Amino acid sequence: MPAELLARWNFDPILLAGLSLAAFVTWRWSDRRAHAGTAIALSMILFVSPFCALSSALFSARVTHHVVLTALVAPLLVYALPVRIKRWRGSLAFWTGVHALTFWLWHAPPMYEAALSSDATYWAMQLTLLGTAVGFWSAVRRAGGLSAVAALLVSTVQMGLLGALITFARGPLFAPHYFTTASWGYTPLQDQQLAGLIMWAPSAALYLAAALWVAGRWMAREDREIAA
Repeated sequence: MPAELLARWNFDPILLAGLSLAAFVTWRWSDRRAHAGTAIALSMILFVSPFCALSSALFSARVTHHVVLTALVAPLLVYALPVRIKRWRGSLAFWTGVHALTFWLWHAPPMYEAALSSDATYWAMQLTLLGTAVGFWSAVRRAGGLSAVAALLVSTVQMGLLGALITFARGPLFAPHYFTTASWGYTPLQDQQLAGLIMWAPSAALYLAAALWVAGRWMAREDREIAA
């Protein structure tokens, strides 16, 4: 409920211990402390702050949670750590497909409902989303050039497509939010449409911005090689 939100910090000791260990390891191994610090701060917002509770009430907040986890936290972790630490096996095409499949799978209504009905399934959702995102961004970093740009554009398209399907669905699809949105001033369908728009525009824009950044770096490198 809105009146309860600011008091809904998640101080579960197991969660705090896990996040603290992950933060220590990331900070210890990082060669880009600003990236590591930002990733750690975003993780605390996602899993400890009242935003975590809000994502149980609103599907739009849950989608925002997943977008931040996969399109901000994951690449920040990848670019914070030395390349040698995270040479995940698998090609760029493999990780592009696996990450897209994982994202679509957990936003299918039956799987999403299962994740919000079980702690174990919930954490399986979070860890697989983050893990495949780290694999994807690591492969993008290793590949560089046109192949990385192509993978990021594919991710832009598939994220926009999933967002469009959710936005234009004729009725509410996600049972855990049938009775949780009214106190926030939304119907379940309105909340779902907002979630789809978040996935369709801001989320896809993050991947598109990354594609433009990679393309810019690649062209600058090509120009330097030609000039040399």
